[in-house]
Amino acid sequence: MDPLRTAPAVVEEPAPIVARIEAVRRRRRIVFWFVFAVTWAVLITAVLWAVGKDFDFVFLGEWWQFILAGAWFTIILAVLSIVVATVFAVLGALGRLSRNPVINGAASLYVSLIRGTPLLVQIFFWFYALAEAGIVLPALQAGVLALAFNYGAYLTEIFRAGIQAVPSGQREAAEALGMSESMLMRRIVLPQAVRIVIPPIGNEFIAMLKDTSLVSIISIQELLWKAQTAGRSQVRILEAIVFAAAVYWILTIVFSFFQERLERRLARGDR
Repeated sequence: MDPLRTAPAVVEEPAPIVARIEAVRRRRRIVFWFVFAVTWAVLITAVLWAVGKDFDFVFLGEWWQFILAGAWFTIILAVLSIVVATVFAVLGALGRLSRNPVINGAASLYVSLIRGTPLLVQIFFWFYALAEAGIVLPALQAGVLALAFNYGAYLTEIFRAGIQAVPSGQREAAEALGMSESMLMRRIVLPQAVRIVIPPIGNEFIAMLKDTSLVSIISIQELLWKAQTAGRSQVRILEAIVFAAAVYWILTIVFSFFQERLERRLARGDR
């Protein structure tokens, strides 16, 4: 055998103690999620048993499709509103960062006023108060604007924080290259700020899914309106509201799942 020939590398197996620690951790995770699932099952079963005495499942068998149809409209309404809210938020954030006292003052008033008043009051303003002033908006348009205007105020602060999180050195480098302020925002700052604020926007969207129920007060036919209509017509409010609540819950779980996956993906991209 050639003495100069290098010996093959020996792959050392993990020490027994490390393997045992991993096995213990794995068993603990399995036990934790098992107990977690059993807890959910017991609590949900208890609630169903408590309300099941007078629960009319025949009513749900006849009306579940009618009520569930409102869920699609709820999702569409939330998507439209969050898109418009994002536009308001970008304008509001730029206004809050402006050195012009008029623009900064107007943006600050918008954020303070909207965040300081209830969303339901704002819905009444867009649909009823403006109608008295001669500005009559369709219910859908008024609902979208009310939701967007409200969430835009909260997203304004999120976008402002995202813009300020972009390193100042990049701004200085862009200015040294002769970029105008608008080009600097469009090509350097906003693309990075959007990446930063995407997870919070997802959280706001999930919250908006539930807040769309408030626009049922102006007869927008979303999930809660459908449930109320079916429940009142058959005098089965309990069944209708419980079913609607379950649908809202499922929607929240589904979109939260995708939100968490998006956050993990963005976190991996930042490393």
